[in-house]
Amino acid sequence: MHTSYASQQSKQFIYITDIYTEKQSYCNTKVPVRHKNTIEIPGKVVLFPGILTNTKTMQSIVNKTISRIYGNGRGWAFSSNDFVDIYSKEQIDSALSYLAKNQTIRRVCRGIYDYPRYSALLEQILSPDIDQLAQAFARKFNWRIQPTGDAALNLLGLSTQVPGRFKYLSDGPNRTYNLGNQTLEFEKSALKNFGFKHRESGLLVQAIKALGKNHISNTEIEKVRKQLDLTKSKQIIKDTRLVTAWIHDYIKLIYSGN
Repeated sequence: MHTSYASQQSKQFIYITDIYTEKQSYCNTKVPVRHKNTIEIPGKVVLFPGILTNTKTMQSIVNKTISRIYGNGRGWAFSSNDFVDIYSKEQIDSALSYLAKNQTIRRVCRGIYDYPRYSALLEQILSPDIDQLAQAFARKFNWRIQPTGDAALNLLGLSTQVPGRFKYLSDGPNRTYNLGNQTLEFEKSALKNFGFKHRESGLLVQAIKALGKNHISNTEIEKVRKQLDLTKSKQIIKDTRLVTAWIHDYIKLIYSGN
């Protein structure tokens, strides 16, 4: 029935019973493929699942979606939740699936995409930014997260070795995602680990904790300074005033410049 109706309206409309999804994924999750009853008409774009819509509407949704993606730059990871202020979730899901099919964006996990970084030197697309993916998951599920251990050290430039496992504390459930040769892990943690107003505060606390007391050299302090906005020193020092005393002492030392 769908095919017949769509054919009658082919000059203006396409009726879609399901959406496109990529067969390849970085996650170790099952990925659905295009429904066998999906209808395509040459010269038309893929429209919304189960909704009759004209191509001008679809093009408008795609254009606004691309505009936001480009505005956040290469490396940005996102889900349909990052666009719900523009259109409905179903419409955005279809637009993202269409863009992934055309390789404008990359499907990393089910419901998570990124705008791939490109290396002019290597002349190839780079792997997803794990921290961007973690933040995309956090926004999608409304979690508060905090990088810890090797992830915190890597983000602050204190470790040149890319860890195989990126661990984030979370106020959500325990979750693990296998992303190619890397693993993104969310570990449920006490709310006290998220009581900071500034992201830099939690990042500093976790990195210093990972290095350990009396194991932080002047070289490492200088490396951290280069990664931070030093004009926010008063805010960060105040924001971390209730952490363990020796950790707070290092934070003050980092921002003091002495």
